[in-house]
Amino acid sequence: MPTLFRFLVFIAVIAGLIFGGMVALVTFVQPVQREMVEIVPPAKLQPKNP
Repeated sequence: MPTLFRFLVFIAVIAGLIFGGMVALVTFVQPVQREMVEIVPPAKLQPKNP
C-alpha cells in the first residue's frame, strides 16, 4: 500500500505543477493583438458546377 500512496502523491504533485503553470500563463502572459488580412483568390469564390 505505501507504493500506491507514493504513486498517487507523485501524480498529484505533477498535476499541481501543470495546473500552476497554466495559472501562471493565464495571469502573466498578455497576448499581442494585431490585425490579420488574408487574400482570397477569386477562383475560390466561384461555385463549382458538377
